[in-house]
Amino acid sequence: LTLDGKIAIAGDKLFASTGKTSVFEETEATCQAAHGSIASPRNLNENKAIQRIVGHYNTYAYLGIIESDDPGKFHFRNGDSLNFTNWYKNEPSGSEKCVEMYHDGTWNDKACDTYRLTVCEF
Repeated sequence: LTLDGKIAIAGDKLFASTGKTSVFEETEATCQAAHGSIASPRNLNENKAIQRIVGHYNTYAYLGIIESDDPGKFHFRNGDSLNFTNWYKNEPSGSEKCVEMYHDGTWNDKACDTYRLTVCEF
C-alpha cells in the first residue's frame, strides 16, 4: 500500500502523517484542517502506533501534550490530565512547553518552535 508507514491504527483511533515537519502551532492547524487533532497517546498501544510512524520517517514528532501553568506538569492539549506517560529517563527536564516523541517511543519536553513531524489522530 502507498499508505504503508504513513498511517497506524490503535483501538478506535487512526493516526496519520503528512510526512512533513512544522512547528507545533502549524502542526495543530494542519491536524484541525483535516478534522483531526495532534496525536495524543492515551495508552501503550496508541503510543506504539505513533512510534511506528515516527520510525517510518526516522524523525521525531510532536504530541498533543503541553505544559500546564504549573511548571513541570503536563496535560493533553484539550486540557485532560495525562493518564498515560512514557517520558524518557529524567524527562521532562526543562522549561520547554511542548512534547516530542523519540524513535523509541519515549517522550521529551521540547521547545514549540522546533520543526517536528506532523502526526494527527482521527
